[in-house]
Amino acid sequence: MSDLMKLTLAGARDALRAGEITAVELAEVSLAAVAASKPLNAFVHDTSEIARSQAKAADARIQAGDAPDMCGLPIGMKDLFCTKGVATQAASAILEGFKPQYESTVSQKLFDAGAVMVGKLNMDEFAMGSSNETSVYGDAVNPWRVDERVLTPGGSSGGSAAAVAAETCLAATGTDTGGSIRQPAAFTGITGIKPTYGRCSRWGIVAFASSLDQAGPITKDVRDAAIMLEAMSGFDAKDSTSMNLPVPNFEAALTGDIRGKTIGIPKEYRVDGMPDALETLWSEGRQMLRDAGAVVKDISLPHTKYALPAYYVIAPAEASSNLARYDGVRFGHRAKLEAGDGITEMYEKTRAEGFGPEVQRRVMVGTYVLSAGFYDAYYNRARRVRALIKKDFDDVFAAGVDAILTPSTPSAAFGLGEMTNADPVQMYLFDVFTVTVNLAGLPGISVPAGLDSQGLPLGLQLIGRPWEEGDLLNTAFALEQALGFNAKPNQWWR
Repeated sequence: MSDLMKLTLAGARDALRAGEITAVELAEVSLAAVAASKPLNAFVHDTSEIARSQAKAADARIQAGDAPDMCGLPIGMKDLFCTKGVATQAASAILEGFKPQYESTVSQKLFDAGAVMVGKLNMDEFAMGSSNETSVYGDAVNPWRVDERVLTPGGSSGGSAAAVAAETCLAATGTDTGGSIRQPAAFTGITGIKPTYGRCSRWGIVAFASSLDQAGPITKDVRDAAIMLEAMSGFDAKDSTSMNLPVPNFEAALTGDIRGKTIGIPKEYRVDGMPDALETLWSEGRQMLRDAGAVVKDISLPHTKYALPAYYVIAPAEASSNLARYDGVRFGHRAKLEAGDGITEMYEKTRAEGFGPEVQRRVMVGTYVLSAGFYDAYYNRARRVRALIKKDFDDVFAAGVDAILTPSTPSAAFGLGEMTNADPVQMYLFDVFTVTVNLAGLPGISVPAGLDSQGLPLGLQLIGRPWEEGDLLNTAFALEQALGFNAKPNQWWR
């Protein structure tokens, strides 16, 4: 039975429908795997009783012949998604004790489709981080390990990636503001897709940067990403940025036929210090797409070099506004006050105690760039740069490019503590290949491509046209089939 966690979503779905297994059996195996994975610190809130109840209901639906694709499948839920009656802290001390009385739209859609939530997952505090080291719950740990070196699973969706890569659940939700689905997927040898901004509702997701945040699935392979993304997607009147478009059958788009498609290779994504193994995989990926019948050509995205500074002005600015609501008045942590303290002291002490150093840093940066003397010099200038970055992509797609192939990250996973003990800006550089996609509102997917010289996973990223996730997934599917990546971590934590 323990082998059930080796199944994909598609494989488990088919086995459930064929009566070979039950949702209750699958849930129990997943819960046992969760319990055995404590050294990874991927799961932070227990929802085992909810999972058992959902699994029983899923079995009833399957018996009745009313089984959507996600019915009975065990997943993990990132702690950023509000779940009714279940602790939702966004990995922050300031939301200690918060149990929402409502369900996020994405989690509700998954539950409506019969998904089984086996736990809430670790993450960087308020999704601010690239290594899962800013969490109030402590570091999540990458299931991949070389020579006892403890590695980051990436961030901010580090717990989600670690849980899926460790085969404790079949898939997980993530959010992506600057690469927080794609980077952890690349670091852990699995697949993650950030859909077009507006494809998945943001309602009920604890906000970081509202013009950049987007939910998406973290899965074992591209087919699973297609299945789960369809269940998560759809218009939501409660989210003013949600697009009222029909949701395609993404799995049906996976033909693997990409003949005649044009794939762009941006020269600006060649960066100094890129490992030889990553450059080789990128080159091999280009050749594999050619062999599959695609036309591969060099392109230019000239404003790419300004993406990181623009992102690290816009995202903190929006965060400083969004996080102003956490003040200790209505919910979450409230600092103990001394005699004579007033409301100002309550705000100051609560926020100083409740927010970690990285969140404080970004709130301060965001407040600074929005201040009267610097609004035009920083924030408005960054918005103009963002428009130019989007135009770069628009021009390339208008010229006939169907998708863009890049590395997902500049290197494989780094060790926990290696970046946080140095200049924090070094950590920000790991978003260099991913932030452009968020700034332009485009869909992007990371697929596992191979191993570096140490035996750690590396990913390749495909960037697609807006609202064309089906085509993007199909191109990723063709690349995945050609790459044939099937390496797994050695399960040292068991």
